Amino acid sequence: MSELAASIEAILFVSAEPLGLPSLIAATEAGEEDVLAAVDELGRSLIGTGLLLQSHNQQWQLVTAPVAASAIKRYLSAESRSDLSRAALETLAMIAYRGPITRTQIDELRGVGSDSMLRGLLQRGLITEAGRAHDVGRPMQYAVSHRFLEHVGLASLADLPPLDVDEPAS
Repeated sequence: MSELAASIEAILFVSAEPLGLPSLIAATEAGEEDVLAAVDELGRSLIGTGLLLQSHNQQWQLVTAPVAASAIKRYLSAESRSDLSRAALETLAMIAYRGPITRTQIDELRGVGSDSMLRGLLQRGLITEAGRAHDVGRPMQYAVSHRFLEHVGLASLADLPPLDVDEPAS
């Protein structure tokens, strides 16, 4: 696989949303024809793998291949029964104390991507989509759900213990 196709694969892998040609051109600093050829190369290279390059209206996204659906279903079912990881608890706490909050805000606070944490928390019903922010692109905001309150035994978010955060020195 060419370096450009590999770069596009990595960009699409980390993106939570489908990306269009202008985004891929800007990210790779390659020309339109080169990007289109690399996208085509990437799509061909994924044939027979667990991933698929989904294309619609000149926007692309990496998705799981239908052949992997039953394995993914079993994995997600087992994952939903397991305890929450430290990263998931950290993300959940941020949403509880600062929500409604966007994925980008969570990522900035954590210093790493939170897509998988948010998907898992949504799947478990511990958080909910709470509308769209008024920021550029109108990103989704997340808040804790009623199920979260039931799970932790709180009547409302006002019952959360106060944060013990050291103020930065001036």
